[in-house]
Order: sequence, then structure tokens, then C-alpha cells
Amino acid sequence: MSTEVTKESIDRNLLEDIEAADHPSQFELGDDYAVLILRLPELGEEGLGIVSHAFVLKEGRCFRFDRRSRELEATGSLEALHRFLDAKTDRLLKDIQRYHYEIESLEESLYDGAFPKDFMTRWLAYKKDVSLIHRLMFHANLAFELFVRYHRKREDFEGLAYADLMEHMGRIRDLAKSAMEKLDNLYDFYRAKVDERMNRNMYLLTVISAIFLPLTLVTGFFGMNTGGLPYTDDPLGTVKVVAISLVLEVLFLIPFFLMNMQKTRRFHFRIRRGRN
Repeated sequence: MSTEVTKESIDRNLLEDIEAADHPSQFELGDDYAVLILRLPELGEEGLGIVSHAFVLKEGRCFRFDRRSRELEATGSLEALHRFLDAKTDRLLKDIQRYHYEIESLEESLYDGAFPKDFMTRWLAYKKDVSLIHRLMFHANLAFELFVRYHRKREDFEGLAYADLMEHMGRIRDLAKSAMEKLDNLYDFYRAKVDERMNRNMYLLTVISAIFLPLTLVTGFFGMNTGGLPYTDDPLGTVKVVAISLVLEVLFLIPFFLMNMQKTRRFHFRIRRGRN
């Protein structure tokens, strides 16, 4: 039986899957061959991209589909396939670890009280990339697991080496999921800090409005262009109006500060009870 594989000997539907650059990862069986498609993330100079690798395996020989020449090229044995995928997964592991370092750096800046102006831009970029990595590696891991199960009975199949490779692929998937969860927690913390800052600003605006409200009321009342206003002919009218304004200011602010003192006491009481 010939171990050579040509495009003409492959089922037309499987050949279409092999030639499609956007086909998801899968493992399928033909008449006397198997097809492994792995759609993997790849970090390049222009950012994170997607590269689809298609392999046809027959009697322990591996043929890789070259997307430039659109032909199947013999790459050797299953060991050669392992070396190829091992290099890809090692690079992906380094890339996902780099994402973790950058996310942790962004996290530390927030915990230190710094708010990077480009936080949302960086957060969205990290979220997009790690979500893509997780999605691709999830499907790639499923397809690769089927490939390992199918070939594990072969004598020339290095089970331990491929099991280690499958473990690396699963680790990349889990690290991407962990990065997604960390980004979600980081966003919640960022929103909490932004809301806290917004509430503080609103509180200051409320205090300022409360201070000027009685003054605005008095000014508006005595500034009306009508007759019969009090103190218009009184030499001490201005002093009396200022005194009235101060009294109204105090009467208005005392309940305001009392309510805030009660909230502060309840807050400290909950803290002390939580510690105990």
C-alpha cells in the first residue's frame, strides 16, 4: 500500500476543509488517512493573528498543506509533527505569560492609586487577545486530543511526548482563561475606583451647592426690583441681611453635617464589627 498522499486522493469535502484558512480546528478520518487541522494564535509584529495548520497523516507519515503553493508537502514521521507543534506551543506559552506580566503590571498600577489614561484601550486590547487565544486553544485542544487517542496504539507513536504536548496546549488554554478572569476583576476594581471618584466629586459639588443655596436665596430675594422690601431705608440693612444669610447658612448646614456624621459612624461601626 502506498504511503504517498496527493490532493486527488483526498475526499473533496475534507480537501475543502484543508484549503480553508478560516476552518476551525478538527480531526477527521478518511478512507486510509487522517486529517488534523489546528487553527492556532500567533503573535507577530502586527499583533495577534491566526494561522491554520492542516496535516494529512497516513501510515505514520505526515504531510503538511502549504498555503503558499497550495500543495501537500511531506514533513516526515509523527516525530517531525511533534517537533513542529512543540515549537509552536512553546512560543505560545511564552506569549501568554507575557500577557500575564503586562496585565499584572496594569493591575499593580491601579492598586498603587495610579489611573493610566490608556487603561481602557489596553484593557480592551488584552481582553480581545486573550479571549481569542482561549477560544482557539479550546477547539485546538479538543481536536488534538482526538488525534492522540487515534494514534496512541501505533508503535511509532511517542505517547509521553504527545501527552506532554497536549498538556502544554491545555495549559495555554487555562492561562488564557485565567487572564480573562483577572481582566474582569481588574475592570470591576477600575469601575469601583472611578465610581468612588465620581461620588466624591458629586459630594463636593453638593456641599458647594448647599453652601451657596441660602446665599442665592437671600440675594435673589433682596435683589428684586420691587418696592416694600425690608431694610431698604435702614442704614444697617446690609449688616442685617448678611446676618440673616449667615443664620440661614448655619441652619441649613447643621442637618447636612449631622446626617454625614451618622453615615460615617455606621461605616466605622461595620468595619469594627467585621474585624471582630
